[in-house]
Amino acid sequence: MAGFSDVLGHEQTILHMKHAIQMDKVSHAYIINGEKGSGKKLLAGIFAQTLQCKEKGTEPCMECQSCRQAVNLNQPDIIRVTHKNSNTISVEDIRTQLNGDIMIKPYSSPYKIYIIDEAEKLSAQAQNALLKTIEEPPVYAVIMLLTTNKGMLLPTIKSRCVTLDLKPVASQTVKKYLMENLEIPEYHADICTAFAQGNVGKAKRLALSGDFSEMLEHALHLVKYIHEMEVTDLITDLKRIHTYKMEINDYLDLLMVWYRDVLMFKATRDADSLIFSGELNSIREKVKKSSYEGLECVLKALDKAKVRLNANVNFDMALELLLLTMKEN
Repeated sequence: MAGFSDVLGHEQTILHMKHAIQMDKVSHAYIINGEKGSGKKLLAGIFAQTLQCKEKGTEPCMECQSCRQAVNLNQPDIIRVTHKNSNTISVEDIRTQLNGDIMIKPYSSPYKIYIIDEAEKLSAQAQNALLKTIEEPPVYAVIMLLTTNKGMLLPTIKSRCVTLDLKPVASQTVKKYLMENLEIPEYHADICTAFAQGNVGKAKRLALSGDFSEMLEHALHLVKYIHEMEVTDLITDLKRIHTYKMEINDYLDLLMVWYRDVLMFKATRDADSLIFSGELNSIREKVKKSSYEGLECVLKALDKAKVRLNANVNFDMALELLLLTMKEN
């Protein structure tokens, strides 16, 4: 496990955690809120490890027994609450793993720390059971709720927790990390950074994904040649897009960024602001063939396709309408 100094971005959250440790003002309950891949588990793990570290500093020493145990995920006083049901954290999960355990004093540490990942999945009954513990916790208890959607938590729980909202990491920081640490070429790093929108975990996933590279290649082929395609070609492409069904939002985002680049270049002729900077010649060609109205029509169709797919409209039908709009414009 890394220390706070190894984390990209999240300076405010790290400052808050370090200050709480330094001033001995650690709260009994935290909500760490941020989208998937934003670093919630990493920060919670480092915070927990630092709190239990024998050196009592604001960074884990990595050498004491507690730190070594924390790195191997077997520190007895850092408990990660698990749940068998993938959609729900049940009242039984909370009662057996937290409420039924929290009154037992720490084995070897100053704190007993409970980390509940995917806290948005806590059932109403589980939240009510948790609330009773948060209202009257033992002095050594620290409970961390990690969530992608703090709105799913009861107001009574939110009011009794310190909430730490994870902000997007600066694009330049993400791009630099991809290029220097993962040795991703600059053009590919630019695209992954643009898509990740400040989410380091997502940027890393996209950069290392062979599927994303393949999907990118197909999307670029489609936007470049759709004007020339016959109906049979469109049907073939639709079948290919079907293989990206699980990542369809990423695929549609690729198309959207391309058309936004074309629209931006048509309006400004500024190549420096393009995400797909390596496709400048193709963008120039597209600009010649496209009107402002046509480009805006395609962007609206992409938005509509997303809404339809989220509403579980027939996949093929939603994509057929989109491809026809792209071909016509």
